[in-house]
Amino acid sequence: MEHHPAAAWLTEAANAAERQGAGNLLRVVLIVMLLGTVLTAWFLLRGYKQKDD
Repeated sequence: MEHHPAAAWLTEAANAAERQGAGNLLRVVLIVMLLGTVLTAWFLLRGYKQKDD
């Protein structure tokens, strides 16, 4: 096991972070999908509400 100084670790971590470009896109897609599911469920379920006059 070879010794790497802390600066080399930080440089390698920064380079790896730059190569991961789809992380933010995936996060946005998942949030939009979750919000769409909630809004669809609300829209469908509000039609089942009974109005007792």
